[in-house]
Amino acid sequence: MIAPNQLFDDFQKNMSEFLAKTPAADIERNMKAFMTQAFSRMDLVTREEFDIQADLLARALERVESLEARVQALEQDGE
Repeated sequence: MIAPNQLFDDFQKNMSEFLAKTPAADIERNMKAFMTQAFSRMDLVTREEFDIQADLLARALERVESLEARVQALEQDGE
């Protein structure tokens, strides 16, 4: 008797081979190319770039708050 995992793996392999020999493979390649081209026209950033910018913004906001507190303290001392 074949183990369930082996049966599933064999089925997946057979389906992949079958799809590679059908027009579905061409459709998939064409769709990937179309999507890649469409995304390249958009002004998108990667998740890593977004996370870096979010971190920089958070640090800048902390610095602004710190400087505002210092200015407020200096203004109070000057009065």
